[in-house]
Amino acid sequence: MTKPVFSILVLCTGNSARSILGEAIFNHLAPGRVQAYSAGSKPKGVPHPGALRLLARRGIDTSTFRSKSWLEFSAPDAPHIDLVITVCANAAGEACPVFPGTPLRAHWGLPDPADVEGGEAAEDAAFEDTWRWLSMRAEALLALPFETMDPAEVQARLSEIGQMEGAA
Repeated sequence: MTKPVFSILVLCTGNSARSILGEAIFNHLAPGRVQAYSAGSKPKGVPHPGALRLLARRGIDTSTFRSKSWLEFSAPDAPHIDLVITVCANAAGEACPVFPGTPLRAHWGLPDPADVEGGEAAEDAAFEDTWRWLSMRAEALLALPFETMDPAEVQARLSEIGQMEGAA
């Protein structure tokens, strides 16, 4: 019998930048161990061009990324979610929909790279910082044997991870 894959939903308000990067990072770092998704409370409709440029530079196919509502993940036919991670203060403060089961929750707040002004180079630098900060957090989580840990211990570690460099 195959072990179930740990599913992660990365949330932000617009689902165009940080949450898209979070989805990509988890799926890139741990295929077969985790399945990540992203969504937003008020999706922008399309991923931010800076996020797509960064993913392309990293060799990640951008064709499957889309900006979507978190309501897709509370529907009866939605995938099971083990962990919900908010990456922006707005999403963390909003009343999230009820997701089936009892997913763990974490807040890994980061500045929004989409808010950076000064042209494409400044934007790309901000997206690179966000990638680095999210990667550090994802790697810290993936270094844990979370599949066999007590949920309370995983929750405590998730909180610690959220305080790493770059926390907003």
